[in-house]
Amino acid sequence: MVIERERRGRLGILTLNRPEARNAVNRELANAMEDALDDYEADDELWAVVITGAGSTFCAGADLKAVAKGEGMTLTTKRGGFGGLVTRDFSKPIIAAVNGPALAGGFEIVLACDLVVAAEYAVFGLPEVKRGLFAAAGGLIRLPKRVPLALAMELAITGDAIDAARALALGLVNRVVPGDQVLAEAIALAERICENAPTSVRASRRMVREAVDLTEAEAWPRNYELSLEVFSTKDAIEGATAFAEKRPPRWTGR
Repeated sequence: MVIERERRGRLGILTLNRPEARNAVNRELANAMEDALDDYEADDELWAVVITGAGSTFCAGADLKAVAKGEGMTLTTKRGGFGGLVTRDFSKPIIAAVNGPALAGGFEIVLACDLVVAAEYAVFGLPEVKRGLFAAAGGLIRLPKRVPLALAMELAITGDAIDAARALALGLVNRVVPGDQVLAEAIALAERICENAPTSVRASRRMVREAVDLTEAEAWPRNYELSLEVFSTKDAIEGATAFAEKRPPRWTGR
């Protein structure tokens, strides 16, 4: 299977499983990712997702053998775009556990995730220009919103990569840990998220994502709208009740 699935309580773990191809995205992997995310989206008992790679690479991007055959468009899906993920409006937090190089489309997958835990030897870059290609899976859109424009431009037009330490300093990743701790740290982070009310998490996540592209005047009405949605849930009542009764809340996601 090119995507391995694992379930740990409220958490789903997806492993890109083409280590012989450095987990490069082909048609099968893109479709399998979309199918997995479809299932996770529909599962009310699953509240967060971790994505990692098998072997020593997170993802090397597009399978260039497929691209060379003219099959580049098969690496995208209807709902998720490249890799079945980068353009998807997924409602639940996704954490990238970057266990090795995340390059080209692999870096674009990372940029599409909400949080990132990286191995100390991980590297990130958009080397498409070195191959006469174009970073079409969102890297050239998302990167300038995450790092200073001069650096985004440098990475885009030199094709050079940066290491995990610099990615951490720039705020591109949340944690840098020894390689054998990457998945465990990502799972721990996801489990911390799953301790919170899923309705609150999803609305807060959406507001943060949308705020990047909104002026403050535009953001306030959306902030009000989302807050009303959260305050009308059973979980909002449960949170206040549990606090008053000095007990852990029992979230239902409703």
